[in-house]
Amino acid sequence: MREALKAGVIRPFQLRRLPLEWLKYKLGRPDPGFVEKAVAPMSGISEADLLRVAEDCFERRMRRDIYPRAENLIREARARGERVILASASLRVAIRPLERFLGAETSLACELEFSGGITTGRLLGQSPFGEGKKAVVSRWLRDAGADPGDVSFHSDSYADIPLLEFCGRPVAVNPDRILARRARLEGWEIVRFG
Repeated sequence: MREALKAGVIRPFQLRRLPLEWLKYKLGRPDPGFVEKAVAPMSGISEADLLRVAEDCFERRMRRDIYPRAENLIREARARGERVILASASLRVAIRPLERFLGAETSLACELEFSGGITTGRLLGQSPFGEGKKAVVSRWLRDAGADPGDVSFHSDSYADIPLLEFCGRPVAVNPDRILARRARLEGWEIVRFG
């Protein structure tokens, strides 16, 4: 979002809800519909501009923040023939460069609706946040003929606890305090990347 603001693709008024929503999320009390509410003011932005900003942001910022150990684990999984899918409440347009870089098969993320190459301010389908992420992943697994018991899911956020409970191998990675507590209680694997 910072990159989009700097590039003039998004105006400050379009992000006015984000600070309050971020605070509620950090306090462990997110509004389940916050993603839909946050994208509503984004109507009128060109898809080409969003893609350009996503590519620039990935090359200048995100790429250097990828933990080498995480990248290696993903590449090893792919080498073993395992399917790698990203599941994120982020905008898919923003994580496409990461998806390509990691060689992920696809991403289950927030899909903005476009009309004539311009955002409408709505999402296509359900937001993959909290229980919504579990539902989106569950549908994808069913369509792919995969058993949730055979799936490993890695997350750093308490918001993903429903999906971690659903998968056969939950892994908490650099977990926030709420997820760390739950992972210890459940005996889930905890991994720390530095």
